[in-house]
Amino acid sequence: MMEFMAMLKKNENEHRPPTKLLNLAGQLCQELQSSTPSLEKLVEVMMGCKNKGDFLTNIHVVRACVSVHIHKGQHDAACRLLEYCKAEEKEELVQLWHEIHYRRAMEKHQTEFLTPLQRFRCRKRNPPPISLCPEGLKTRNYSEEVRQHLHRFAAEVTANPNKKQRERLARDMNLQPTQVYNWFANYRRRQKS
Repeated sequence: MMEFMAMLKKNENEHRPPTKLLNLAGQLCQELQSSTPSLEKLVEVMMGCKNKGDFLTNIHVVRACVSVHIHKGQHDAACRLLEYCKAEEKEELVQLWHEIHYRRAMEKHQTEFLTPLQRFRCRKRNPPPISLCPEGLKTRNYSEEVRQHLHRFAAEVTANPNKKQRERLARDMNLQPTQVYNWFANYRRRQKS
């Protein structure tokens, strides 16, 4: 940590910190993961310098900053940090985004864990920003054409197809019979509510 502080002080007026300093920051963040007070001090120092954006290109630094914000209950600050960081590991950033919102939900419901359904709802209510998913969120929804076909079948034939009908629909639309079964079960549920 002392070596890092000395290097940081020496390079504080540089336009961009040297790669060695950035790598050392990432390494320290990994080593101090289990030592909250030391990690908080390190994050405070990095985020207090004028080149903090450069440090946020390292995924280990980003993870440490998010961890410190979550520990302090600063969920919004953790989200903002993720939105504007320049780390390349987008999948891991999306995971961190979800983790922040899971923690927020656990605090709200005063629980130690979330069920898979609660986690799913949490992800749906708090989708990651475009900056974390430039190619957009992966969706499991069916194409418009498939949905129209299923809706038409439900309206014109039956909303509760038998096994043969489901198998034929699955074959026609290149789906699994279970997918068709679930779609109609969800369709009936939506109609009731």
